[in-house]
This record gives sequence, structure tokens and C-alpha cells, in this order.
Amino acid sequence: MATRLARTTATSPRTWYLIRRSAALVASGGSSPRWASSSSSSSSKLSPSSSSSTSSKAEKKLVDRLSTVIDAVNDRKLPPELRGQRNSVRSETDIINVVEQRIWHSMEEGQFENLPGKGKPLNLSTNPHADPAEDTLYRILSKNGCAPEWVELNKEIRNQISEWRSALKRAWGSRCNGDSSKWVETSEALKLQLRGINDKVFRYNLIVPFGRQMCGLKWEKEMDRIKE
Repeated sequence: MATRLARTTATSPRTWYLIRRSAALVASGGSSPRWASSSSSSSSKLSPSSSSSTSSKAEKKLVDRLSTVIDAVNDRKLPPELRGQRNSVRSETDIINVVEQRIWHSMEEGQFENLPGKGKPLNLSTNPHADPAEDTLYRILSKNGCAPEWVELNKEIRNQISEWRSALKRAWGSRCNGDSSKWVETSEALKLQLRGINDKVFRYNLIVPFGRQMCGLKWEKEMDRIKE
């Protein structure tokens, strides 16, 4: 909510374009509001120089009026504590601080006490923020002891990574102990397994919900990790 309020405090380039476009239409005598028709008709009777000056003044006046209206609308979207101080709002942090202050004041006044459901376990059977269709499908899978494909794939990838790192550690330990005869063959086999894991990571990232992606493995980083 605080982020959304902060974004409204500045006039967007699109808004300014519409302001300039409206002013140009009024000044040129094109499609203009009824309150500007009398001004455009009277300016057409003036000389070219005076007409240009009048058009410029009309455009500036319209821009000022529209910008004043937009400023007033944006000011109303701010919290009461920041109204009238829109120009002093430099970032989202200013609005977030106001929200946090309200929360702390409410806590000190005890407004969060005796809320419905206090001390009771949360009902996690439904997700109010999820898409209703997806939530229904997830509940069906859960009742039948199943999980979404990306959850099962995540478990599989993590298990394979753990086993692969253990195999790499054993192979590197043997090489460090003087038995380097099989290191080349073993390392090539491990690199092949690494590519297979990364293929699954790529597939996982395509089907997982946004924000839950994982990074693949890199041979150089894994070697640096095991040498430390």
C-alpha cells in the first residue's frame, strides 16, 4: 500500500503529455471543452502576432489549471500526515515510516489485542491470495497425498545435488591422498551428471511460481567450494 501511494505522488510523463496535448488543442481552436470555446472564437479575430500571444497564454493557463488539479488529486492520495507536503516526499521510505508509526501507535493503544482467532491455530486449508482454480487443484492434490510437479522436482534436484557433492568430495579426497589415476575419468562422469542436474533446474524454473527459481551448478564454483 505504501509503495502504491508513493508512486502516485509524481505526475507521470503520460499525464504531462495529455496536459500539453489538451492545451495545444485549445490554443489551436481544435476540439476543446465548452468552457474554452469562447476564448478560441475571440482569439480568431485578432492579428497573427496577438493571436500567437493569446494562444500561448491560453496554453499556459490551461497547463497550470490541469497541473493544479492533478497535484490536488495526488495530495489526497497521501496519508493525512503528509498532505500538503507532497514536494517533501522524496522516496517510498517517507510513506513507509508513516505506516510503521501508525502500526506502533495501534500496538501501544492495544488495538491488536483480543482480535478474532487470537491464540488459535491458523487455518491453512485455503490460500485467500491464490487463484481460486489453482487453490482448488492444490487442495485435491493434498487430499490424495500428492504435491505439485515443481515441489516433487525441487526435492529430486536437492537430493541429487547432495549426492553429487558427496561424490565430488570423495573423488577429490582420493586425488589429494595420491590416488589420481581415476580422477580424470571420475571428473568427466561428474561433469556429465552436473549437466543432467542443470537440465532439471532449467525445467524446474519454467514451471515453478515466480520468486522460487533456483540457480544451476557450475563446475568451477563447486571445485572452489570443495578446496576451501
